[in-house]
Amino acid sequence: MAEARETKEDTGTLWRQYVRTKDQGVRDRLILTYAPLVKYVAGRLGSGLPAHVDEGDLVSYGLLGLIGAIERFDPDRDIKFETYAIARIKGSIIDELRAMDWVPRSVRARARDIERAISELEAWGKDHDAPLPQCTAADRPAA
Repeated sequence: MAEARETKEDTGTLWRQYVRTKDQGVRDRLILTYAPLVKYVAGRLGSGLPAHVDEGDLVSYGLLGLIGAIERFDPDRDIKFETYAIARIKGSIIDELRAMDWVPRSVRARARDIERAISELEAWGKDHDAPLPQCTAADRPAA
């Protein structure tokens, strides 16, 4: 318990010093202090991504977000740094993933809709021994 309080006080001292001086060495110590937060966010985001996305890459993208969060954080505001940083880290990771993806988001959304419809039809077919209902042009969504 005493160690946690000392660490919190040390972090507060680092923040006051960084705000006053903008010293890169102090910034680097803050980065090291909050680096586990990046690993946490990257791990949570990575669990829902395809296997070819490397968690190490996510951590790298997240570190860029952490650095930006440290440089832009205003300790005088009534918000915890961790809360602010998690949003910035997550946003940075998502931005990088989107920049690397050559498929537009609208196409991915359409593909998800199609996959969902196929799953629903397959489930309907298992529940009924009748052939699938035929759709008319009026039943189809507008393109």
